Amino acid sequence: MEEKIRVLHILGIVAGGGVESVIMNYYEHIDRNKVQFDFIVHNDNKIDITQRVEAMGGKVFKVTPYYKNPIAFTYGIYKVIKKHHYRIIHSNMNTLSAFPLFAAWVAGAPVRILHNHSTSSPGETKRNFMKYILRPLARLFANYYLACSRLAGEWMYGKKMMDSGKVTVINNAIDLKKYAFNSAKRKALREKLGLTNEFVIGHVGRFMYQKNHDFLIDIFKEVSQNCSSAILLLIGDGPLRQVIEKKVEMLGLKNQVKFLSLRNDVQDLYNVMDIFILPSHYEGLPVVGVEAQANGLPCFFSTEVTKEINLTHTAHFLKLDSGPSKWGEVILFEKPIRNMEATKEMSRAGFEIQNCANKITRFYQMV
Repeated sequence: MEEKIRVLHILGIVAGGGVESVIMNYYEHIDRNKVQFDFIVHNDNKIDITQRVEAMGGKVFKVTPYYKNPIAFTYGIYKVIKKHHYRIIHSNMNTLSAFPLFAAWVAGAPVRILHNHSTSSPGETKRNFMKYILRPLARLFANYYLACSRLAGEWMYGKKMMDSGKVTVINNAIDLKKYAFNSAKRKALREKLGLTNEFVIGHVGRFMYQKNHDFLIDIFKEVSQNCSSAILLLIGDGPLRQVIEKKVEMLGLKNQVKFLSLRNDVQDLYNVMDIFILPSHYEGLPVVGVEAQANGLPCFFSTEVTKEINLTHTAHFLKLDSGPSKWGEVILFEKPIRNMEATKEMSRAGFEIQNCANKITRFYQMV
């Protein structure tokens, strides 16, 4: 009988974001008789995936966060790799993967996978400074290279390396059936949220600079001035949440903006929405954009989001510098209608999870 492949995934922070969502999607759908995932996470995360992982046969190791003590973080990973003799290390921390991949290299792990899920933005000077320092180190200690999109791949590895075929693009695939539109769930959840015929705009994302909530609120203000029934649902949490809450109150939008915090029923909440907005400053390939399109939602993305997210005919792209009034005008002018053929379009685009899980299984079997 073929020995089961054990892969140690480095997640670090678990805060309801897209990266852990992608990896957990793959974990749930991969053939666990062939491949088993274990995880290294920070020991101070708000979300604990231990029970979920152990139910599927995996292990979760908790280490000191890199932002508290990079040396302790790296050494903690090294000890786990050495003690359990992991052969395959799969790091999902983008440029911060320099730390775990260095630990894996020192520990003698023969397969060190760098998986990039992001890019950079001119608006984050300090963060970008660290990214540009760590990027070559992350590449140096890796010997296998993955990316969630061509854009993310070119940012991390360069166009020449992407063109050489050394980098494998792994789509941020999802269970399309799980995210398909469900009218019964829409009715039940709208009633639960006190909604009837309101025009509901949705957003899922961590409250941080990247996701551009500040601009999103400006867009919503424009929409609400011309559509009195407009409601904005904000799903997620993060360091800038209080700043956005204060802005909403200052603009007199408190009764129209609902902060739903972290949720474990996001797949159902897409049914409540009428459109989805993601005005990000930068993205790799946002899994929430994949999920929202699978639900058939008309989606409005900033042009800073890779065009590779253009998976259905209801995806729209607008420039951030066109201003919130232009965004509001386009959103209302489009009079968006839900795409009832979304899952078919998504499957043709290569975002059905089972096919992609089979692809990554073959990848692990070859390395």
